[in-house]
Amino acid sequence: MIAAKLYGARDLRVEEVLSPPDPKAGEALVRIGAVGVCGSDLHTYEDGRIGDTVVQEPLVLGHEFAGIVTAVGPDARDGMHHPLKVGQRVAVDPAVPCWHCDKCEGGDPNLCRNLGFMGLWPDDGGLQEYLVCPARNCFPILDDFSMDAGALLEPLGVAIHAVDLGKIKVANRVAVLGCGPIGLLIMRLAKLSGARPIFAFDQFDWRLAAARQWGADETIHISDGNQVEVLMKRTNGRGVDVVFEAAWAGDAVGQAVQMADLGGRVVMVGIPGDDQANFVHSTARRKGLTLVLSRRMKHTYPRAISLVSGGSVNLGDLVTHHFSLEQVGEAFALNAAYEDNVIKVMIQVSKDLL
Repeated sequence: MIAAKLYGARDLRVEEVLSPPDPKAGEALVRIGAVGVCGSDLHTYEDGRIGDTVVQEPLVLGHEFAGIVTAVGPDARDGMHHPLKVGQRVAVDPAVPCWHCDKCEGGDPNLCRNLGFMGLWPDDGGLQEYLVCPARNCFPILDDFSMDAGALLEPLGVAIHAVDLGKIKVANRVAVLGCGPIGLLIMRLAKLSGARPIFAFDQFDWRLAAARQWGADETIHISDGNQVEVLMKRTNGRGVDVVFEAAWAGDAVGQAVQMADLGGRVVMVGIPGDDQANFVHSTARRKGLTLVLSRRMKHTYPRAISLVSGGSVNLGDLVTHHFSLEQVGEAFALNAAYEDNVIKVMIQVSKDLL
């Protein structure tokens, strides 16, 4: 079979690799249909690392993926503890907790002390034709779910967890810094939660246009003067109740702190390229802010599936580009350069499953 491996910064190679072994007890062999390119993938692609996690050996990227079960091991049960069957279409949660440590037992598997993650060194991800996954990480999706939508349940789950941390109340004022896929999904969920108004900030006009479609009431280009001053004028000097930082770059965290109202909440979702977050301590302290860092997600796939099945979120609307697995280098280069009005890039691994 073929896989796309990252050998170092901007060094992606599509090559023949050995097919995976038969699944063991509690495992499933998944034929990959589609894989989304995430901002965290771009970090690893551009720098050969993300945060303090360095790619030390060739790695198969891709943690947003869906496919079809082609084989199961004994006692293979899905994420809802139902028997997993060959032929089922599934979305795969890439996080692999141990399910035994104090954090897992305490209901925080996203903070597992022994957490593995498909597509993050040293664990291979979905940019290959087949992958053995824990059956518990597989969530069946209906046949009318596209593989794109199945793969994008992962970023939707991340957005759900972030909004949970934001504790939005009806008519709360909300700001979202960064209108990439995660930011857009947060806007949609904030709108569904009753937030009003929702302010969106970004450096690209096409992403601001998308923000208006996904729930933003007002959009502000970061070149339009001091962003904090602009927001304060729009809110009569008060700021907003909840700020979601989803920009992973520059001064976004510091600006988020300045934008928050007294007693407000700042949810940090983005991953800064330099692994640093800076803000004025006295501003945050005197406002009595609650600062929360969002770590992936918890058991959000069932809720994500419900939102998509019920028509509240159309994940296909996020997708702007499709590439084959053989074109993965071109796909990542375009996404990293923010060319051609890109919002979401999808890699079609097995086109007959789409």
